[in-house]
Amino acid sequence: MAHYQQQGDIPPKRHTQHRRPSEGGNGGEGAKGELYYEELMGEEGFSSDSSLLYHRNIPSTIAGAREWEVGDLSTTPNHPLVPRHLRLHDLFTAEEVASTDVVTGRRLVLGNGDVRISYAVAGATSPWYRNGIGDECVYVERGAARVETVFGAFDVAQGDYLVIPRATTHRWIPVTDGEEPLRAYCIEANSHIAPPKRYLSKYGQFLEHAPYCERDLRPPVGTLLAEDIGADPAEETEVFIKHRGNGPGGIVGTVHTLPFHPLDVVGWDGCLYPYAFNLRDFEPITGRVHQPPPVHQVFEGWNFVICNFVPRKVDYHPLAVPVPYYHSNVDSDEIMFYVDGDYEARKGSGIGRGSISVHPGGHAHGPQPGASEASLGVEYFDETAVMVDTFRPLELGEGARAVDDGKYAWSWSGGRGSGPESGGGDFSIG
Repeated sequence: MAHYQQQGDIPPKRHTQHRRPSEGGNGGEGAKGELYYEELMGEEGFSSDSSLLYHRNIPSTIAGAREWEVGDLSTTPNHPLVPRHLRLHDLFTAEEVASTDVVTGRRLVLGNGDVRISYAVAGATSPWYRNGIGDECVYVERGAARVETVFGAFDVAQGDYLVIPRATTHRWIPVTDGEEPLRAYCIEANSHIAPPKRYLSKYGQFLEHAPYCERDLRPPVGTLLAEDIGADPAEETEVFIKHRGNGPGGIVGTVHTLPFHPLDVVGWDGCLYPYAFNLRDFEPITGRVHQPPPVHQVFEGWNFVICNFVPRKVDYHPLAVPVPYYHSNVDSDEIMFYVDGDYEARKGSGIGRGSISVHPGGHAHGPQPGASEASLGVEYFDETAVMVDTFRPLELGEGARAVDDGKYAWSWSGGRGSGPESGGGDFSIG
């Protein structure tokens, strides 16, 4: 984000001495305390956004390293090519939730060389974690959590996106006394994730036509030190790191043991940091006739975009057909995660809250039979969904193979269809 923030204790000039307060001193010029360790965290070879963090400890220090088995990241091509319905709410049993965390417990649903989509229903605190491959955008479907990072803390809840830059050390602490468990929809990039360029000026300010702006973004709250959370600053701590290697999808994991607690940043400033944005603050763009999917875009990464569909007034031309027209995404796969509401175009398909529809490039898709006629005269859609469009084909992860309903492809033909077994679904309709 090219939106400058400053938190905690930093020196007046960058790359100058910054010392711990000596007895009776304040850490400023002339103080005799020990130097803090300055870390420049920057993107694109330090030619793009960056932040400066001031650590109590040398950030390069490790006391040990071991392998981390990151789970099943294997993928299977969507072949034969069919649209699919995945029931994410079937991925975790109630008994599994208490011991599942958002980092090690997420299950891969879909992935390619640019982006991976995973899902977790979590009741356990995650280990400290750093994604060394790309940025993460985690959407909180239900529940709530506290997220502690080296930049500060967040309290996130239903409808929040949390965008976490590559190599940011953090952990997830679910709120376990609520009505709903923490349900996290995790979008992991092999690149950076940012607001669409068309929403921004050449200097990075949100433009007037953008459906959200800087006021809607929540930076981390304050700096956060080990003692602030009741931890010993000198305790050994493990940090789980996802990084490139020769595992499935080119991904492997390592656990570093630090001889100190990772929350040791006394201050930072810059334009690179995690931030939260709630879907309710997205102002939908509507028109007299049905608007194309790009009006719903909220973020973008390399070779993929993230859109959200929110409750809104719909098309007001007297002859408008409010549900989408049939369309072919000739350059992309369309992945729709149905979060809430009554999705008009999918009535009769079996899709409901917690479902994913997979509409692959090369296949025209659109409303279920009868939905277009039934939508005439409708003035408002009460629907919430998160969509990811990718410009390279997505393959099915083990999570998708486990919860594919095996029937969705035939929903436009009244259930009349047949095909080979594929993934987790039986494609023969009895």
